[in-house]
Amino acid sequence: MSIGNSPEDERPFEDPSEEAPFSIGRALKQARITAGLTVDDVSSATRVRIAIVHAIESDDFAACGGDVYARGHIRTLARAVQLDPAPLIERYDDTHGGRPAPTPAAPLFEAERIRPERRGPNWTAAMVAAIVAVVGFVGFTAFTGDDDGSKEQVAEGATPATGKTASPTTKTDKPVDEKPEPSDSAIAAAPQDKVTVQVSAADGRSWVAAKDHNGRLLFDGLLKQGQSKTFQDSEKINLVLGDAGAIDLYVNGKKLDDDFQPGAVERLTYTKGDPKVG
Repeated sequence: MSIGNSPEDERPFEDPSEEAPFSIGRALKQARITAGLTVDDVSSATRVRIAIVHAIESDDFAACGGDVYARGHIRTLARAVQLDPAPLIERYDDTHGGRPAPTPAAPLFEAERIRPERRGPNWTAAMVAAIVAVVGFVGFTAFTGDDDGSKEQVAEGATPATGKTASPTTKTDKPVDEKPEPSDSAIAAAPQDKVTVQVSAADGRSWVAAKDHNGRLLFDGLLKQGQSKTFQDSEKINLVLGDAGAIDLYVNGKKLDDDFQPGAVERLTYTKGDPKVG
């Protein structure tokens, strides 16, 4: 049995001391339990390994592999449980030496002032400028002569010669904000004796985990914007959406009019009798 599958058995941490120091791990664990999520749910939605999630909730950041990775894990876990990451990152910096100070730039400028160089005239640049001026004058003279001839030809009513005229082409651009929609044939092909769920990342990217009625993992990964996945089972499909607001759902050939908020983590179940949220 997984060590992170029973949020109901976990209890919010209660510190008997009213002056207990602020704990990043306790804050993340409390927010996860309040959201009704297990450690497995958070790990699936964020791709942070279960062992690292447990370590961070215990204020042990050694497994993160360094300060940069630790800050990234804290920020990712905070967003998954709907918690503002800024105070947690600030607390981490206070307790781990803070961010490295930037290198002062003043000594670099001082070094340049110590050794001023005396430069003579740049004769190469002067010669190049003179050549460019001569070429430009010759070109301008030739262009002016051709322009006068063209004006005379037009004044006399002659039709100027033209080359081959390219036929206009019509390019149809697909709107950037157009959401992916399943084809009519795909909707009509949804079998009646099974549950079919299509997950489309219409408004952004989202982590998606899907399991069948036996708990077998069908998919666990990131859907980029414009991508979609279809899952099918004889009884039910269980979903975990890392960013439900970016997802469009089609259950048994019908689109669901959901009101998921951006960044919300949703756990859903669908059966053959749906669309309805399980």
